[in-house]
Amino acid sequence: MAFRTLDDLGDIKGKRALVRVDLNVPMADGRVTDETRMRALLPTVLELADKGAKVLLLAHFGRPKGAKHSEMSVSMVLDALQDVLGREIMFVPEIAGDVVAQSVSILADGDIALLENTRFWPGEEKNDPDLARAVAANGDFYVNDAFSAAHRAHMSTEGLAHVLPAYAGRAMEAELKALQAALGAPEHPVAAVVGGAKVSTKLDVLNNLVKQVDHLIIGGGMANTFLAARGVDIGKSLCEHDLADQANAIMDVADAAGCTVHLPYDVVTSVEFRANPPIRTVNVHEVAADEMILDVGPAAVEALADVLKNCRTLVWNGPLGAFEIEPFDAATVSLARTAAALTREGSLVSVAGGGDTVAALAHAGVTDDFTFVSTAGGAFLEWMEGKPLPGVDALNVA
Repeated sequence: MAFRTLDDLGDIKGKRALVRVDLNVPMADGRVTDETRMRALLPTVLELADKGAKVLLLAHFGRPKGAKHSEMSVSMVLDALQDVLGREIMFVPEIAGDVVAQSVSILADGDIALLENTRFWPGEEKNDPDLARAVAANGDFYVNDAFSAAHRAHMSTEGLAHVLPAYAGRAMEAELKALQAALGAPEHPVAAVVGGAKVSTKLDVLNNLVKQVDHLIIGGGMANTFLAARGVDIGKSLCEHDLADQANAIMDVADAAGCTVHLPYDVVTSVEFRANPPIRTVNVHEVAADEMILDVGPAAVEALADVLKNCRTLVWNGPLGAFEIEPFDAATVSLARTAAALTREGSLVSVAGGGDTVAALAHAGVTDDFTFVSTAGGAFLEWMEGKPLPGVDALNVA
């Protein structure tokens, strides 16, 4: 797809920039506990401000369902945002109308304002064109820098792009370029690692990937469902036995598409799910009736590392085992470090995303070594499913 970026903007001194950002950050005891999403908006917001634009930030916070709730006001994150940006920010308790217009008139060129939670207005989630026009009346151009909300066809993520000249912010630009490199027009062979607890949450992902990648590596509890569908006795392992037919159908589609599906052939088991319990490393056909499969075994991980060494592109979503508890993090850490090393040496383009994935890569100490790590969550998953993303499609100028 073709989209305009901040590089396509001319002289913006004194112009009003409506910028959609992601401020839906975790909080505890009235304090922001993770500033990752705030840091992601730094390049776009500071570039616009430093070029003299009046920057008006649009964001949602929580799920107020079209009604105002003081505890869901974006003013809750204002102090943390000011600290991250290193700039003073004006808070505006509306998103449209005279209050916004008067506030903008007070702003000097290069100043930043934070408008109220867009979801306080029912027209946000309904993508109301009248609300979009009302919000747009206080802007000269629109920038979407919130890929994480791009799977929603809301007023602030999709509607505004049809009312004002629309551009991708720096974080959005980086995300779209990474995704294009990973699945849009990747260099083959392509491998995908898909892990996590349940197949049911990733059926669409798997069905899409087997038609696009050369190697599909399945781990986590999901692998147990596929093993069971193939007639393997997996003891007391987490498994969705009712999805056996779907698992076998995915394997059939993969076979027809020329995609090799990799399931673990040795596994780490225990009768207890806790930190550092007694464990066994066994062939998948040797799992005892009272045991649970909790990680991929070392022989399988070594073979998977060899697969990655022969690939040019990697997409990763989900851990290979119960990585939160030692020693069941071993497979995820080992394969992630292999991918990181291959990326550093320039032989692999590696793109990863999803909450557990971000945590797992951080645990392995390789976040900065992957080509791109997305924190988008739902939008990243829907992209892997091959679904259209309204907030992205609205930026397409092709």
